[in-house]
This record gives sequence, structure tokens and C-alpha cells, in this order.
Amino acid sequence: MTLRNERVRKELMREISDILRKEVRGLEGVVSIVDVEVSHDNSYAKVKYSILGTPEQVEKDKLVIEKSTPKVRYEVGKRIRLRLTPEIKFVYTDALEQGSRVTELIDKISRGEI
Repeated sequence: MTLRNERVRKELMREISDILRKEVRGLEGVVSIVDVEVSHDNSYAKVKYSILGTPEQVEKDKLVIEKSTPKVRYEVGKRIRLRLTPEIKFVYTDALEQGSRVTELIDKISRGEI
């Protein structure tokens, strides 16, 4: 990955996170952008995200994010000066959930419960 791609990747992570927080209505859980993979020509971005919430909130938020993809892409185009606004694909991952489970296990071990 080139330095330019890395800068674009970081900028996309920051802006998409901000857009989801401020512009997208109807999100109930805590949505976190875990990673963004950018194609070599910056024309495509795979956005990996995680949601912390109840299973119902997670499912609802996944649908809201899916429906909001065009709006997110439009906002990215307004905020980031690129020759071409990347096509955005959201991919759900339960990384936050796994992380909180690991933290919980470590806490139990340190308290001598396990």
C-alpha cells in the first residue's frame, strides 16, 4: 500500500465514522469503524464495521447502514477531495463483541473466578 493510499484509508475511516455518527438517523447501537481497505486506485473501499448493542439493535443497525450507503458515499465525496469518490461496501464484523468478551474473561481470571 502506498503512502497516499494509507492517508486516504485513514481519512475515510475518520470521515465515515463521523458521517455515521452525525448524518445517519436511526442507529441504536454503538457503531465503530474497525478498518477500511482501499483499492490501489482508490476507486473502491471495503469498510469493516462493528456494532455494540443487543442482537435486535445490531440487526436493525446493519439494515440502516446498508440503506445509508449512497448517502455516506455522497458525504465522503463532499468532504474528501479525491478525483473519484470510492464505491463503498460495508462489511459487518463482530470484532467489538469479541473484544469485550476477551476483556470480560481477563477480568474474571484476575478476580480468581476462573
